[in-house]
Amino acid sequence: MRITFLGTGTSQGVPIIACQCYVCQSKDTKDKRLRSSILIEDKGKVFVIDTGPDFRQQMLRESVKTLDAVIYTHEHKDHTGGFDDIRAFNYVQSKEMDIYASERVQQAIRRDYAYVFSDFKYPGIPEIKFHLLENKLTSIEGLNFLPIEVMHYKLPVFGFRINDFTYITDANYISDMEKEKIKGSKIIVINALRKEAHISHYTFEEAIKLMEELKPEKAYLTHISHQLGLHSEVEKELPAFISLAYDGLKIEI
Repeated sequence: MRITFLGTGTSQGVPIIACQCYVCQSKDTKDKRLRSSILIEDKGKVFVIDTGPDFRQQMLRESVKTLDAVIYTHEHKDHTGGFDDIRAFNYVQSKEMDIYASERVQQAIRRDYAYVFSDFKYPGIPEIKFHLLENKLTSIEGLNFLPIEVMHYKLPVFGFRINDFTYITDANYISDMEKEKIKGSKIIVINALRKEAHISHYTFEEAIKLMEELKPEKAYLTHISHQLGLHSEVEKELPAFISLAYDGLKIEI
């Protein structure tokens, strides 16, 4: 199974007008972070977790030709804002896109993209088929996704364990019961927004502490704001088994 980090950044703390901070002006490509999402490839099947506003750019950058399903963690726009660009895969593949999401996320997508679900089907709109995603093991095209319910302040969000790989974004609390699902993962990806306290995201220190508790062979930090600092400098502060993820990073597991 191959994992590609499509994006490792966040809308948090990023000004609408072009940022002039030292991170955003960095020449290091690892400091150029699109909104967080991953691509999963396994036995000829291709999946994406979350379609943020940069979804189209990410698909073009990675030359993704086919896509079998999209799985959503939650409904915030930095994770769903690229939904409309699913239409390109409808055109290429001549079929509906399978979408896996909780009932709450489905309702949000129906509300935000009402034209997709209207009685009058305007030519060229995304064609999708919803599948209810609940907090139980779900097989998608032969690959098992185990949802992990985490809390994003007061909002329940799904992380996922796929075999020995666990991906969690937008969290600041995980119950002991849900942690049991994570234990034994060889690779864990966890969000680490910045060093300062935040109401709905793990901080840099909190993410490190959690990884030291769960003890994966390797951990990666994602959903990084420019407030965390330069990739090359932050890497020096991490334990040997933890790294900052970066856009385009590929790992095999």
